Amino acid sequence: MNDLISVVDWSRAQFALTAMYHWIFVPLTLGLSIIVAVMESYYVKTGDTKWLNITKFWMTLFGINFAIGVATGIILEFEFGTNWSNYSWFVGDIFGAPLAIEGILAFFMESTFIAVMFFGWNKVSKRFHLASTWLTALGAAISALWILVANSWMQYPAGMEFDPDQMRNVMANFWEVAFSPVAVNKYFHTVFSGWALAGIFVIGVSAWMLLKKRNTEMAIMSTKIGAVVGLAGMLLTMGFGDGSAKVVSRVQPMKLAAMEGLYVGEKGQSIVAAGIINPEKKYNNDEDPYIFDISIPGGLAFLARGDFNAFVPGVKDIIEGRDINADGDTINTVPYAERIARGKAAHAALRKFDIAKANGDKAAMDAAHTALKADYQFFGYGYMDSVEEAIPNIPLVFYSFHIMVILGSFLFAVLIFVLLLIYKKKEWLTGSWLVQWLCIVSIPLVWICSQAGWVTAEVGRQPWVIQDLMPARAAISDISAGSVQLTFTLFAILFTCLLVAEVSIMLHQISKKSKTDILNANH
Repeated sequence: MNDLISVVDWSRAQFALTAMYHWIFVPLTLGLSIIVAVMESYYVKTGDTKWLNITKFWMTLFGINFAIGVATGIILEFEFGTNWSNYSWFVGDIFGAPLAIEGILAFFMESTFIAVMFFGWNKVSKRFHLASTWLTALGAAISALWILVANSWMQYPAGMEFDPDQMRNVMANFWEVAFSPVAVNKYFHTVFSGWALAGIFVIGVSAWMLLKKRNTEMAIMSTKIGAVVGLAGMLLTMGFGDGSAKVVSRVQPMKLAAMEGLYVGEKGQSIVAAGIINPEKKYNNDEDPYIFDISIPGGLAFLARGDFNAFVPGVKDIIEGRDINADGDTINTVPYAERIARGKAAHAALRKFDIAKANGDKAAMDAAHTALKADYQFFGYGYMDSVEEAIPNIPLVFYSFHIMVILGSFLFAVLIFVLLLIYKKKEWLTGSWLVQWLCIVSIPLVWICSQAGWVTAEVGRQPWVIQDLMPARAAISDISAGSVQLTFTLFAILFTCLLVAEVSIMLHQISKKSKTDILNANH
């Protein structure tokens, strides 16, 4: 059992390592591809070679980032087979479909047009080249769509049914998988956050040039595009983030409770703007959940339900099966102890089906199948022995969520501030080192914000690989903990080297190009 737990923990750690490194590159690809396409559109529209040279500068940085991102992404997908083979068998028909579409359609679309984008200058017409740039950006967005559809299905397994003959889940409705409310909100929230991240990146790099008093005009022109795209991305990210919160409150209430460190809910539930979690707090003791907190009355009720007076259940409420409806009446959901019992009943029914099938007993098969269907929605709880196993790491989820919100609010203010300076106080942007350093420091902060969002989403749904159907302990491959530890170490070294290489190459390119007159370079 200890080895099993070790394999689970190391497999989770390895996948988290790969995913977090991969996510360093993905949002910049999503956002910078749009910014480059906008810049090239200005060039084609105006014929001004300054926009051509700006486009080529940022396109070089985009290409460096894209190449490293592809390398980490390929490894990430292989890990489903090496580390999570039980999961891949259990839902391969469903989970594999969007990943196959991503590989066949979106990735090849990106790869095809990115070649024209980089090597087609003076070989194809301006408009065809511009179309290739936009299609590269579109391909990146479509690629993200299918990956996020697959991830969203893990959060909300819709459009499927369990086939006991195959002992696995099969797809029943592709469109329910592709366009579930979780998938729609997660996709747009994620893609637009990439716009915001890339906008901050462009502003920060441009601010460094202004600080060094190099390519001032180019830096101002780039800052304007970065600020507009970044602000648009941030506004849309916040809008779809609100939509995501409302969906999470319906389909993953435990995640929402963990995000707020909420143990016992109430009507008109407040939201914690900032706080410190009490490490001694458990769902079944009387400790105060916070050592310190600043709360906004009614905030969580409105975020989750769109009603300042709504009831939002906490961890204890969810475990005990208690909720309050819109009319203020107490209603009972299924307590976690009952979910565990019904999950074990579903396991027993599946075993009976298998025995009946081996004996050729059709009547017994039908009876077992009926019993299985009645309790299958709680199948994953059957792997658990106590309700505590279904509670995520609340401090980690709480702090990740609040880091994301606080930094997101700060970066939103930075984008507005920079845009106002461009149009009202440009001399502050070009002459104030404080403003320039504010923009430069925002670069690492926007990545921390982005990573915190993913930690919130993924750790918040633990212990589930598939919500309510398969916990991590049931999804792993039959491998030793030592082999996972070895590959974890190798990947940690490899990914760190790739990250160092990317940052070094980017810094070299920025430094080298900034020493020349970018706007008036001859191409």
